[in-house]
Amino acid sequence: MTLKVYLSGEIHTDWREQIIEGAEGLDVLFESPVTDHAASDDCGVAILGAEPDKFWHDHKGAKLNAIRTRRGIDGADVVVVRFGDKYKQWNAAFDAGYAAALGKSLIVMHGPDHQHALKEVDAAALAVAETPQQVVQMLRYVMTGTLPG
Repeated sequence: MTLKVYLSGEIHTDWREQIIEGAEGLDVLFESPVTDHAASDDCGVAILGAEPDKFWHDHKGAKLNAIRTRRGIDGADVVVVRFGDKYKQWNAAFDAGYAAALGKSLIVMHGPDHQHALKEVDAAALAVAETPQQVVQMLRYVMTGTLPG
């Protein structure tokens, strides 16, 4: 049976590719938000028309991206949310809370520097990982019951 995994959060590193490559051979279907930052920011005005006010420009894009994100999370068996080091990812916090509220199996991924700031998010997760390799090992265990090594 195919496991549907939604990869949410930070878009500035290759963590998604690491998980997808590491999960080769497993029956996993991955989905994610649009990771092209400019396309994600400008999708609303590109489709619905320009906005002179930056608030409405961002508002259109955020709402359109929310449709994609909600659909992805709603259809997922497992949601992985990565919090990166460089940017404040408020959207990632929303995605984690949304997934938890729906009762989705939530894996949160971040470095040790974020442990305190994300303690409530971590508490909603079924697992907290620091690396993409740990996420792959979790997915392999869930799918096959085998441990690493």
